Amino acid sequence: MKDYIEERAVEIAEHIISQKSTVRQTAKVFGVSKSTVHKDVTERLPKINPLLARRVKIILEQNKAERHIRGGKATKMKYSGIIK
Repeated sequence: MKDYIEERAVEIAEHIISQKSTVRQTAKVFGVSKSTVHKDVTERLPKINPLLARRVKIILEQNKAERHIRGGKATKMKYSGIIK
């Protein structure tokens, strides 16, 4: 694996942990696709740093459990006229 890919995977993981951000938010910050972020933290990171990968997995599972709530809030805001 290329060095820059390994570095990116670690940087992405550290960002997700420090900011508790979602895959979409992280992809936007790093200028890569959601697929790249997901592949970095689920496939590449466990080979590079298993402990960091476990910490990221916990946050991603928490985000997944909460996403229906976020979606409902976004829909409510959209139809109440706050977001156009």
